[in-house]
Amino acid sequence: MKSERPKIWLAWSSGKDSAWALHVLRQRNEADVAGLLTTINAAADRAAMHAVRRTLVEAQAAACGLPLVLVPIPDPCSNEEYEARMAEAMETAKAQGVTGVAFGDLFLEDVRAYRERQLGRAAMTAHFPLWGLNTAALAREMQAGGLRAIVTCIDPRILAEGFVGREWDAAFLADLPAGVDPCAERGEFHSFAYAGPMFSRPLDVRKGEIVRRGGFIFADVLPAE
Repeated sequence: MKSERPKIWLAWSSGKDSAWALHVLRQRNEADVAGLLTTINAAADRAAMHAVRRTLVEAQAAACGLPLVLVPIPDPCSNEEYEARMAEAMETAKAQGVTGVAFGDLFLEDVRAYRERQLGRAAMTAHFPLWGLNTAALAREMQAGGLRAIVTCIDPRILAEGFVGREWDAAFLADLPAGVDPCAERGEFHSFAYAGPMFSRPLDVRKGEIVRRGGFIFADVLPAE
């Protein structure tokens, strides 16, 4: 008799890679994605790193038809504090029958090893549905599949300010300097996914103000008026 599919959470950044990972997981149907796990900057009430408003992440989860599991972290947050908060979340997960967490990571071996090590300590399994895929081909596949995203953050050491707030589309990819990963696996930019096959409906959003903070340039995302 076929074994029951494992119940997992998906690490949800609000960006394109985690959104596409959800789509792929649902297509494969090898695991039951039971929730979206998001770290929230408690001081700013925004998704960590991507700096997307919590209310918009909640709207994403609703459009995915999944509960949102929020892990508040302080700002600044030490690695020790982060790991403690995540360990607490894993205990909650296990109490709900969740056995693993999926990530949208693509090719950074050290990141994968860290996630596997931390989850292993909690007796949980790490899943990487997009691992090892060619990122240029993956970017084209995402866009052809209907994924739409706004670039919410850039590293100005790598990209000019004009890239922030743009649509992550074919024109954006064509304009990227040589050596910049089209999926930004090395942190060159971050995004907010607002439409695609993982959502029951597109989110109606618009670009807000652009700010510099902590060495990065951010474009706020707001509900459309």
